[in-house]
Amino acid sequence: MSVKTVPDTPGVCEPPDRPAGPAARLSPGRLRSVPHVGLITVLVLVVVFTAVQSDTFATDRNILNVLGQISVNAVLAAGLTLLMTAGGMDFSMGSNVAVTAAVAAKLIAGGHPTPLAVVVALLLGTALGLVNGLVVTFTDVAPFVVTLATATLLDGVALLVHDGNTLSVGRHMFAFGNEKVLGVPWLLVVAVLILVATALVMRFTVFGRDAFAIGGNEHVARLSGIDVTARKLTLYGLTGLLSGLGGVMLLARLGSSSPGSTAGLSLQLAVVAAVVIGGTSLAGGHGTVVGTALGLVLLGVVANALNLLDFSSNYQSVSVGAVLLVAAVANEMHKARAPH
Repeated sequence: MSVKTVPDTPGVCEPPDRPAGPAARLSPGRLRSVPHVGLITVLVLVVVFTAVQSDTFATDRNILNVLGQISVNAVLAAGLTLLMTAGGMDFSMGSNVAVTAAVAAKLIAGGHPTPLAVVVALLLGTALGLVNGLVVTFTDVAPFVVTLATATLLDGVALLVHDGNTLSVGRHMFAFGNEKVLGVPWLLVVAVLILVATALVMRFTVFGRDAFAIGGNEHVARLSGIDVTARKLTLYGLTGLLSGLGGVMLLARLGSSSPGSTAGLSLQLAVVAAVVIGGTSLAGGHGTVVGTALGLVLLGVVANALNLLDFSSNYQSVSVGAVLLVAAVANEMHKARAPH
């Protein structure tokens, strides 16, 4: 009796898959699939390097100081993440902060109640955001051009409000800007709540899903029944509201508003950098609040490291610009490699 030998079929004679060991789980391919692995790696390297070079970096006081300083940026970045996911852009948020902070300071310095000044700042910020939304939605002008023009206009308005003077609010907002709850600064609590709320909206609500759909393909979103016009106006109004809140927070932290303050274009570029570094697509359709938060922390740590290591403050702008450029290039390369 003869025995026939069945030819080997590719893959049949290979040993059965074994449970992946530690080496397999940590393979480069698997690591690349971890969300934000590159950003986390850079952040860890910067933290370790700075902690080795400076004894004060890893202290509780300094960590809270870093997180407190990026609180205003975090509030703006939350709104910008949602807007950019929907394919929009707002380069006027930093200038909106400058104007709303100046107006609130003017009201408080003039003897008006602090709650009234806060409400006016929030309403003014929302109105400015809606103006951007109306122009972007009902004209063919690119959001970049519209909001950059608005930013230039608002920078001039802020100077007019100040009239060359620093507007002090004394201790009217000191508690909100400097005191803590359970050891955490109030400003940081507000920033975390805004980031968490934005993440939940993007992940679990119809509004968030609509933002992704509009950013992916606005025409298809309209055909699917989404009220694109209403959504875009709401998004720009929301970025304006958060800018107004950022103005109130900045005024509370500094205790005054002055011409050429930390708001304006420098603040806006830092916010855009954090959002882009975090992986939100410049073309829309993709965004993540977790990535934005990591980008905020990275920029905050880099700025803090430069101060602790006695680098010139001019290097902070250099670092923000360099990181933004690298992140934008990496963003486009990742999009090109992504399956279509």
